[in-house]
Amino acid sequence: MNLGLVVSTLGRVEPLERLLRSLAPQVGPDDRIVLVAQGDREAVERLAERFRGADVAIDVTTSERGASRGRNAGVAALPPGERLLHFPNDTTWFPDGSVAAIRAASGSVTAGALTVVDEHGPKFALPAAGTPLDRWNVWSVIEMGLLMRRSVFDEVGGFDPDLGTGAPTPWQAGEATDLLLRMAERRPDLAAAFTWLPSDVSVGGIADPSGLSTRERRRKLRAYGRGLGRLVVRHRYPWWWRLAFVSGGLAFGLRHRATNTVGDGWWVFLGRAEGTLGRTLGGSTEAVTR
Repeated sequence: MNLGLVVSTLGRVEPLERLLRSLAPQVGPDDRIVLVAQGDREAVERLAERFRGADVAIDVTTSERGASRGRNAGVAALPPGERLLHFPNDTTWFPDGSVAAIRAASGSVTAGALTVVDEHGPKFALPAAGTPLDRWNVWSVIEMGLLMRRSVFDEVGGFDPDLGTGAPTPWQAGEATDLLLRMAERRPDLAAAFTWLPSDVSVGGIADPSGLSTRERRRKLRAYGRGLGRLVVRHRYPWWWRLAFVSGGLAFGLRHRATNTVGDGWWVFLGRAEGTLGRTLGGSTEAVTR
């Protein structure tokens, strides 16, 4: 199946160049890359032109700010027809052979996930092949690891523009989780047949706190916590699980010592609490930069 690779970017040319450099030798002439430039579109256009060729089809479009809005606009900009969609960040990159591995699996993938690896290792360990997608393991899938056929994406309604990084709400994460939970509710058959690709099929990325000051990191953790906390209410998780989820935020720094400090757990806890309450408790609620 042909691939549709949709990248929402604020115009960060340097990481975007690495992404395109990794993709250009691997994509086929009928695959399509869509760059949704939500900032510095001229620079993104110039970069795309450098990589366009007989076997590399790249379109550039734009949208209102927000990663979810950008991804939705990117899918809408694809040529008509079925494709297997993938949503790399502009900081994502594709190891040699990864696109071929995704394509080899594409005939059997209606909705699925692959491993995302950063400088500290896999961001999440995915369930074994054959495991149905459910409301407990759905948290293992993040946006740059999501695979979904375009027809399913359209049927489910795409990403909620009020969720995710850069959204015009305090709920700055969870758009892929929400999309998959809606898919599972509407199409339980697809959840039962969800494809977990083997761990050796992966894409590269960067750790979430990379390049951030302590203050910026904690602001981002809080904003992300708000989005995830909102989901456990929206999708009616049981009360005992909500309490465990919110209080478990306090241990976030202990569980992620390679990238965070013990004190970071307070900000995760606070964000998750705000999300479950449906309101903020003071402090900045502006959109975070992805």
